[in-house]
Amino acid sequence: MKDILCNSSYFGVVISLIGYSLGVLIKKKLKHVIFNPLVVSIFFVITILLVFGIDYNDYSKSTQYISFFLTPATVCLAIPLYIQIKLLKKNFKAIILGILTGVLSSLVSVFVLSYFFGFTHQLYITMLPKSITTAIAMDLVGELGGIKNITVVVVILTGIVGNIMCESICRLFKITNPIAVGLAIGTSSHAMGTAKALEIGRVEGAMSSLAIVVSGLLTVVLINIFTGFL
Repeated sequence: MKDILCNSSYFGVVISLIGYSLGVLIKKKLKHVIFNPLVVSIFFVITILLVFGIDYNDYSKSTQYISFFLTPATVCLAIPLYIQIKLLKKNFKAIILGILTGVLSSLVSVFVLSYFFGFTHQLYITMLPKSITTAIAMDLVGELGGIKNITVVVVILTGIVGNIMCESICRLFKITNPIAVGLAIGTSSHAMGTAKALEIGRVEGAMSSLAIVVSGLLTVVLINIFTGFL
């Protein structure tokens, strides 16, 4: 069975899609935020790899077709933004300042935690782009000399936590303005958070999509400043 799976060019894609579909089904049945489809799919894939003794590198190579669509999928998030372009123009200054504040909060929090726990410079760099989309984070960390694999894990975990907890946090702090909700979600938890924002509402989804793009650009600029802090 192991040889059959490893020799197939599509087994990684099939396993990933089955895991995610299973996660969607479980989420619909149990209706609890903890059963995030991506979390379920991650555990499903890990279980399959362990049971059949499949090397992660073999699985990773066979999922290149999914990775190929990562950047186009991110670009497609511009569609809901275009629909809400009038709202963007009307609140332009507040939106840009809100995203800038979110980006600075993310970078500063990584610096403080890295300093407190005594992280090496390489690990610190690896953690810095935790709140931006994977496509940008991987290239950025690669150029700065960080560890790409750890960056991917950190970015995914950030997105999962944001997806699961964003609604509860907004309720806790009584954040009800749809623009503020969308910006907060997109700036802190990139595409995974945006998927949740789109479920909440059109405005939230559009603002979250905008936050992904702008926060990514701001992070690329500001990260070069923060790399010298540790």
